[in-house]
Amino acid sequence: MKDVDAWDALLRRHVDDRGRVDYATWQRQGTAELEHWLAAQRPFDPEPGSRAEAMALWINLYNALVIRQVLARFPVASIRPTVAAVPNWPAFLAFFSRPVISLQGQSLSLNRIEHGILRPRFGDPRLHFALVCAAVGCPLLRPEAYRAERLDAQLEEDTHRFLRNPLKLRFDPTCRTLHVSRIFQWYRGDVLAVAPSIPAYVGRYRSELALPADVRLRYLPYDWALNGRDSVADVAVEPLQPRGRHPQAPEQADHQVDPGGLP
Repeated sequence: MKDVDAWDALLRRHVDDRGRVDYATWQRQGTAELEHWLAAQRPFDPEPGSRAEAMALWINLYNALVIRQVLARFPVASIRPTVAAVPNWPAFLAFFSRPVISLQGQSLSLNRIEHGILRPRFGDPRLHFALVCAAVGCPLLRPEAYRAERLDAQLEEDTHRFLRNPLKLRFDPTCRTLHVSRIFQWYRGDVLAVAPSIPAYVGRYRSELALPADVRLRYLPYDWALNGRDSVADVAVEPLQPRGRHPQAPEQADHQVDPGGLP
């Protein structure tokens, strides 16, 4: 597996236990380290030793590339810029669609990594609680790297934490309505590939809600504010303490994109 110790150290230094990023300090002190780690991903191994190793690699790479883009623009209040209080949609879409790294001679955007590689290859909806777009409405960034030997436990923690955040999910029993993040709207197909309904999927992690069969579904507004240290929106979420350093594992809106020779 590609060495993630440098990426892990950056996360532990600049991300707090509530997933908020100290972009100002990272921009001053850690930009070169991040660039060095990203450069070290080349040459890229198209056949890593295991499914978990490949999945962890791609999640780490996606999140690191998001952070790099924010650092290049910081200070910003949101990845969705505005002009005269109107969202600048071309700039916003370019954040995800323009190439941000070249591997094996292929230029990859964030969209290509998520929709062309991660989603079709792994088919795991828990990805959507691990991939971070640098907005408060997104999942919270873990203050540690993803590692193959702990990946399943990390994804379970991410999913539990997301679904226990009242800003991302809440149930109103008086009107039998389940309010969920728009992530469930955008990636409904991924969830329905592993569960008969969105409430059924939520019920796997929040059985205490005792969701009724006729529960109504409503989508919450999405908060595009930057997930920085000055964000107060996620103060209600359970803190996540990173584990100690672990040894590396031994070698072992849908776009139909062919990832070619990439894993």
